[in-house]
Amino acid sequence: MAALTKPRSTPRLGQDIAPYDFPIAANAKVWLGSIACIDGTNKRLVPGTATTGLICVGRSRDTYDNTGGAAEAFKCAVDSGIFRWDNSASGDLIAQADVHNVCYIVDDHTVAKTDATGTRSAAGKIIAVDAQGVWVEMKHAS
Repeated sequence: MAALTKPRSTPRLGQDIAPYDFPIAANAKVWLGSIACIDGTNKRLVPGTATTGLICVGRSRDTYDNTGGAAEAFKCAVDSGIFRWDNSASGDLIAQADVHNVCYIVDDHTVAKTDATGTRSAAGKIIAVDAQGVWVEMKHAS
């Protein structure tokens, strides 16, 4: 899968909860509706990618572009809750049998069944799987 190049309409299951603001990382661009993470070391907002050391905190409430900017140039609002993400493919495709397991970040809109031999960070808990994707519970405190 490829990272987003424009905002995404990412459905939420349940009611809105007040967002939490995170300072953005240097040179980071996080699209509206994308998987939002904080870097485990510096605790700054970055887009979801297939790497370790990220803490998934939810869905970006807007597009935040800090390309060329310094770390913590501004704060970004992130929603927690249950969101539908794109499902991975082949051996990493998430199925109904995987409900209540943890899934892993492939990119800023895709989740997978495995951590790819320790190379991906956790996205959250699988709540349901349907024809459009995977419903994942993501929390600011996860």
